[in-house]
Amino acid sequence: MSDPIAGTDWTDNEIDLVVADYFDMLGLELRGQSFVKAQRNAALQELTGRSRGSIEFKHQNISAVLLRLGMPWIEGYKPMANFQRALVDGVERRVAASPAVFENPFPALLDDGLREPEGLFFEPPPPVDLDPVPQALERIVRRFDPALRDARDRRLGRDGEERVFFSEQASLRSAGRTDLARKVRWVSVEDGDGAGYDIRSFDGAGRERLIEVKTTTGHRTTPFLLSENERAFSEERSDAFRLVRLYDFARQPRAFELSPPLDKAVLLRATTWRAQF
Repeated sequence: MSDPIAGTDWTDNEIDLVVADYFDMLGLELRGQSFVKAQRNAALQELTGRSRGSIEFKHQNISAVLLRLGMPWIEGYKPMANFQRALVDGVERRVAASPAVFENPFPALLDDGLREPEGLFFEPPPPVDLDPVPQALERIVRRFDPALRDARDRRLGRDGEERVFFSEQASLRSAGRTDLARKVRWVSVEDGDGAGYDIRSFDGAGRERLIEVKTTTGHRTTPFLLSENERAFSEERSDAFRLVRLYDFARQPRAFELSPPLDKAVLLRATTWRAQF
């Protein structure tokens, strides 16, 4: 249908309707349930009077906001970043009213643990992004910091480490090094945090791989927190330290690996200060 109100600003009510529809579709997709986007779009056309294309564009705008928040987004709606502040406010209202969608958008996937995990797909790391956070997004990114969220989620972190632990063993067995696979240690579980890495593994030649795992539910460019101990250890043992970044954990976990010096691969910014007398 044509848009009889094309060129006019979307009202808060219209934005809330399209945001609610988007999050409902996202929940269905993460649970593996089907839906017909065309039917849902038609229903929104009736409710808002907006055109099909205008509604699709708003859905793509929402994907762009969720990308910056390190959240999963609907695969059929490629992020389109030239969004208006009113849309960001609408997403903020939704997340604030239902914080579970930000803190844990896929609870069902954690219920049964990670039995017999599949092998990880490793790909090249993303390039460093020098673009600043768009001004319209600054407040919501500060309020809902994806790096802090993932650092607080101990279950997510543990499941990510478990996935890498079994993957390292499987890779060594595939390489004919069953002897080394038996020596892989989950250090953060066996000895506790503080070593500067999570897993002690090996490559096929028997050289140490001291792996720190960082896991997120969002896209591969979602920011993460790195402790000073981890950063210092990466310099101290630059020969063996490896940072394995797991992402898209809400669907099919994928990974890339970073080697020291880390400041050549990511932008490191101080986020806390130690005050001392």
